[in-house]
Amino acid sequence: MSLIEQENGIFPAVCPLDCPDTCGLLLHKEHGRIVKVTGNPEHPITGGAICNKVRNMTERVYHPERVLYPLKRIGAKGEGNFKRISWEEAVTEIASRYKRLIAEHGPETILPYSFYGNMGILSVDGMDRRFFNRMGSTKLQQGICNAAGNAGFKYTMGFGGGTIPEDAAEAELFIVWGGNIVSTNMHMIPIIEKARKRGAKLVVIDVHRNRTGDRADWFIPLYPGTDAALALGMMHVLFDRGLVNEKFLARYTVGHEELREHVREYTPELVASITGVPAEDIVKLAMMYGETSPAYIHIGNGLQHHDNGGMTVRTITCLPALTGQWLVKGGGVFKSNGPYAKVNSDALERPDLRPNPDARTVSMNQLGDVLLQLAPPIHALFVYCANPAVVAPDTGRVEQGLLREDLFTVVHDLFITDTAKYADIVLPATSTFENTDLYTSYWHTYVQLQEPVIPAIGESKSNVETFKLLAKAMGFDDEAFQETESEMIQAALRKEDNPYLKGVTYEALKDHRFVQLNVKERVHYLDRLTTPSGKIELFSAKMAEAGQPPLPTYVPLHEGYDGLRRPDQGAAYPLMFISPPNHSFLNSTFANVPKLMSLEKGPALQIHPDDAQLRGINDGDEVIVWNDRGSYVVKAVVVDKMLPGTVVSQGLWWEGDQGRQRANALTPSRLADMAGGATFFSTVVDVKRT
Repeated sequence: MSLIEQENGIFPAVCPLDCPDTCGLLLHKEHGRIVKVTGNPEHPITGGAICNKVRNMTERVYHPERVLYPLKRIGAKGEGNFKRISWEEAVTEIASRYKRLIAEHGPETILPYSFYGNMGILSVDGMDRRFFNRMGSTKLQQGICNAAGNAGFKYTMGFGGGTIPEDAAEAELFIVWGGNIVSTNMHMIPIIEKARKRGAKLVVIDVHRNRTGDRADWFIPLYPGTDAALALGMMHVLFDRGLVNEKFLARYTVGHEELREHVREYTPELVASITGVPAEDIVKLAMMYGETSPAYIHIGNGLQHHDNGGMTVRTITCLPALTGQWLVKGGGVFKSNGPYAKVNSDALERPDLRPNPDARTVSMNQLGDVLLQLAPPIHALFVYCANPAVVAPDTGRVEQGLLREDLFTVVHDLFITDTAKYADIVLPATSTFENTDLYTSYWHTYVQLQEPVIPAIGESKSNVETFKLLAKAMGFDDEAFQETESEMIQAALRKEDNPYLKGVTYEALKDHRFVQLNVKERVHYLDRLTTPSGKIELFSAKMAEAGQPPLPTYVPLHEGYDGLRRPDQGAAYPLMFISPPNHSFLNSTFANVPKLMSLEKGPALQIHPDDAQLRGINDGDEVIVWNDRGSYVVKAVVVDKMLPGTVVSQGLWWEGDQGRQRANALTPSRLADMAGGATFFSTVVDVKRT
């Protein structure tokens, strides 16, 4: 009997959220309905603990506003007025519009827009990719999250994986750099706390004293975008005080002599004037790092969302090489461990189906410009697993693009999101608990299988089902569109050149639900680096060829300030605006769940007392935050959790009764220094009372 057919009981599941933890879950069913979500205590890493977001997942699955049937727009774009239609009508209209557009303008007139609203591999990297590859659509560069940082890490290390959590537990020093892991990687916290009980220390470096900063033994605030300068200042001290591992540098790195000379200029005094971190603290931090072993650095997501985000991560990633921490269990650095579980993406996505391999590629970070300026223009947009009207940068431009009457927009989602209000057709999507899917983690080392626990609600369909229907309507009869979910998973797991996947099979996942990667292969980590030299590249000729500084370098922001470059008197926008995640939402997911909305209370702007006093702003005042791109109305919270000159607004809210609530109306669509990354946090604004 399948899980769906069992009316009552407790059933295994996987958290689908874009979160490093990828928790093992248990779904409690009564009379065929999920009544409670708890953690699976048998999961070796997540161990039964789950966040409040997932604990309230049933409110999202059974939300009264969930889309249950295909819908067709009957009002103006943006009004959110629709009528119910059948799946046959919806698929027929979509296919006929696509065929006509392809005949008139070519397949690149159509653009898929997606990200990881659901981290299931089949949901975002499977039948959908096959469909748009077979069509020959414009390609989407998915650089909104971790692209810049991953590129920076790879310039230094080649292979993208780092220290795994089982090893990090051995550390005596934890440096959490630019990440609020209490809210975004909660299972790392028990690992740290257990180590602290035996004497380990936690240092948090961030622009904002968030929940993780509050837990630290030492919190170090700095100006936004200056993290690379701080890392270079640490390197200066490490070389100057003889705290580097010369044998490691000689054997495993290239460029250490060039780096030694290069960082002489990054004195603690100069770095202090850039970062706002006192010179004596820079020396203390470097000494602590150089004299403590194992020492583990946890690189968060936020610091790569700057103009210099790739270089920043590249620079921090060099630190363990200087002290030889890669040879010490528990030492090293974590940025993303996703590459350990890299599956056979060609088998999943089938790029061989594409008739035009050189089709144009556009950045998801520049959706507004793509819809308004690209030539030849995009005439059809298909959005799934994403909500760009809230999440994409420069949402004012995105909205203008979505309002185009000649743009045929389809949205496949569980709700009438802010993006879906602009759609011509809305298709109802299943929740993760209604699907079969494969999940890997970009932090821990377990692969997991999700099988449907409840039947599809209403007439909702998975991405696999939806794109199969569309493929049939388009006349795509390739065998790729006949495969089942289980066949796709088996194909994805067949990747002979990834030794970490050895032993991870569909059959094993069916039996055990979660299977550990072959982590024994990590003993060969330093011998399998995929840089051009095969070593850790402190000097990168490849970066020089790409027009980047070959050595780690502090590059000031295009839009923003550091300690040396403060805003001029009378500057139009003298404050830096940071918009990190809040505790109860994940990007815009859960921002329509009443219980979680009530916990967050509403959009707020944290402003330093000095900046508030200068503007006559009191705690609780309604303020407007603005720049040339847009504006945002919030409540002021006067607090000294960041250096003066920085304001912080946590969370992404849907459009509400109070008017404009989109933080990303302020953020630029400018691309970061590497891999088309986003620059959300390189934003300047001003604030005043309404």
